[in-house]
Amino acid sequence: MTASGRLAGLVLARGTVDRATHRRADEQWLAAAWADPGTRVLVADGGKALVRTGSDNSAELVFLPPEQAPDGIRILLGVAPDRVVYFGVAGPLPDARAADPAVRQASLREAGPLLSDRDAGLMTHAVAVTNWHAVFAHCPRCGTVTEPVEAGHARRCPADGSEHFPRVDPAMIVLVTDPDDRCLLARNVQWPQRRVSILAGFVEAGESAEQAVVREVREETGLSVGEVHYLASQPWPMPQSLMLGFRARAAGRQQVTVDAREIAEAHWFSQGELRAAIAADQLRLPPPVSIAHRIIESWYGDELPGAW
Repeated sequence: MTASGRLAGLVLARGTVDRATHRRADEQWLAAAWADPGTRVLVADGGKALVRTGSDNSAELVFLPPEQAPDGIRILLGVAPDRVVYFGVAGPLPDARAADPAVRQASLREAGPLLSDRDAGLMTHAVAVTNWHAVFAHCPRCGTVTEPVEAGHARRCPADGSEHFPRVDPAMIVLVTDPDDRCLLARNVQWPQRRVSILAGFVEAGESAEQAVVREVREETGLSVGEVHYLASQPWPMPQSLMLGFRARAAGRQQVTVDAREIAEAHWFSQGELRAAIAADQLRLPPPVSIAHRIIESWYGDELPGAW
C-alpha cells in the first residue's frame, strides 16, 4: 500500500536516487566512483548539512567533489538517474559562507521542506546513517571498536566478526477520532502552552505497531480504541526513528483522562473548532515537515498552518 492524497509525498519520505545496494561491497567500483570528478559528496555532521537558500524560499544541498571532501566515514548514498554517484561523509562541515552568503548550515527539520525530492532523500539518508555512526562505534558483544563496512551501511567487529546495522526505532503516531469525527489533540508535559499534536509512542519489543497504538492511547489518555488503520510512514532520523502513521477510532463516548506523566492535556476538536482555535492563536500544530501535520490535514481535508 502506498500513501495517497494528502499523505503522498511526505517531506522526509521522498527521493529519486537509487541506493545501489548491490554496489556496497564492490570495493573496486566504490574506489572508481570516488575517483570520478563527477561524483558528488554531501558532508553531514550532527544532523546538519550545508544548504544554499534561494529567493523563492527554496533550498538546495551543497555538494563537494571528492577531492574537497573532509576525512570521515564514507557512505554510498546511491546513483541518480543521470548516473551521478552520491556519497555522504561523516565529517566537519566546510566553511563556505564567506564564498557564498546564501550558504548556511541547516538541520533536516529546517531544510527538509525546502529541498527537492532528490535532495530531501539524500539528506535524510545521510543524516540517518551518520547519526548512527556517531553513537555506535563499539561492538555490543565485546566492546571492541568496530569498523565501517558495506559502504558505510554496517560496522564489523574485528574481534568476533559480528556485523551490526544502523538502528531504526519504530514509533507509531495516531490520530484518534470519536463517534462524532472529532480529533484528539494533546500537549506533552514538556511542551509550552498551545503546542499540540497527535499521540505517538515507541513500539515495544514483541509488539505489533497496531498493538502499540492501542496500548499508547490507553496509557496516555485512558481511551480504548478500535478500527486501527495504517496510513503511511516517514523516517525521522532525529536521531533514529521510523514514524508509522495510523488512524484509530475511540470505542464510544469516553472520558479523556491524561496520564499527567507524558501528557499534560488532551481535548477533542471538530474541524470548525480546530479552525477557530488556530485563527485565535490558541493552538499551534506541528510543522509541515512532520507526518503528524500531514495526518491532521488528511482528517481536516485542507491545508493547515503549522509551526512550533
